[in-house]
Amino acid sequence: MSAADLAQSIGRELPYLRRYARALTGTQRAGDNYAAATLEAILADRSMASGDDTRISLFRAFHAIWQSSGQPVDTENQSAREAQAQSHLRTLTPNSREALLLRTIEELRYDQIAEVMQIDQDEAEELVQIALNEMGRAIRGRVMVIEDETIIAMDLKGIVQAMGHEVTGIARTHSAAIQLAEDRRPDLILADIQLADGSSGIDAVNELLTSLGDLPVIFITAFPERLLTGDRPEPAFLISKPYSEEQVRSAVSQAMFFASSEGMTAA
Repeated sequence: MSAADLAQSIGRELPYLRRYARALTGTQRAGDNYAAATLEAILADRSMASGDDTRISLFRAFHAIWQSSGQPVDTENQSAREAQAQSHLRTLTPNSREALLLRTIEELRYDQIAEVMQIDQDEAEELVQIALNEMGRAIRGRVMVIEDETIIAMDLKGIVQAMGHEVTGIARTHSAAIQLAEDRRPDLILADIQLADGSSGIDAVNELLTSLGDLPVIFITAFPERLLTGDRPEPAFLISKPYSEEQVRSAVSQAMFFASSEGMTAA
């Protein structure tokens, strides 16, 4: 593959590497730093991106850097929430979250996960199951849903409640979201991009974060690549529409590790 073809191919896959890296680290800043470091490494050594599948090669290069860095990065600039999250994460089986995210959010096959992480396929399957078990029973908290489509809103509510979390309510508009958060502070926000009043879910969330402070947000959108450019403040957690229950459960479990401990309990 020529350098131009490689650059074009990597460019198509880069938004999804950012999505994965952000969910893994819990922040846009740290995730995008890792994605940038991966690109720099590939530019220095094109053999890191060798292989027929550019996406798998790109994620494999990422994991080589992720493993060698000692995880996480940028500890000097960590917020209290991020530092606490890392304390939570240290209780999990090593490499299990990585395998779970690759399986559920990025929808890789087990043989692809094995290639990315340079492990056996059996180990990849085992790590995903371990992660599901460990994260499923780890932390309980309050979740606010911002979604204007009733069927989707009720589906999300059911998934979140089945995980053992409390749903503080469902908001269909910007103003309803502000009022709901004032009535009861959530530990996590699950939000659609477009709301019933024509407003942006991103604008509603930004206003909420101004008043509520730092807490994790999961956005749901049919166009994830629009929020994975790395050119501006963007979500750390992102689910594509149409979503699966497994994707929602995984994203919520991951995000809960980066939530405030206030009002939350260990299961």
